[in-house]
Amino acid sequence: MNGKLIGFAPITDADRAKAFYADVLGLTFVGDDGFALIFRSGANMVRLAKMPKVEPAQFTILGWETTSIEDDVQSLTSKGVEFSRFGFMEQDALGIWTAPGGDKVAWFKDPDGNTLSLSQHISA
Repeated sequence: MNGKLIGFAPITDADRAKAFYADVLGLTFVGDDGFALIFRSGANMVRLAKMPKVEPAQFTILGWETTSIEDDVQSLTSKGVEFSRFGFMEQDALGIWTAPGGDKVAWFKDPDGNTLSLSQHISA
């Protein structure tokens, strides 16, 4: 199971999702096979499955590891991405939570309400 990862997320509006994942997040658009929009994120594939309705999960469904979470959060914020705030955890001014072990996570939503994240790990 050490092959390339393929991630999946549901979407309802292909044009809106394509603009967000390509123009805002910077993923490479590969194609549209009629069932899903296909993107590359590094060596990995992300398939955005076209659905008539999306019931967003209450947890992160896709996440990206970064080496500079503050820079990436600021970059996405400048493109209009709003980072989620949770009243039950302490987050910094950018919306980044630091875990007791030092890892950092920031959450945001795609246009369909799917929860996505950025994370920076001190021991990856």
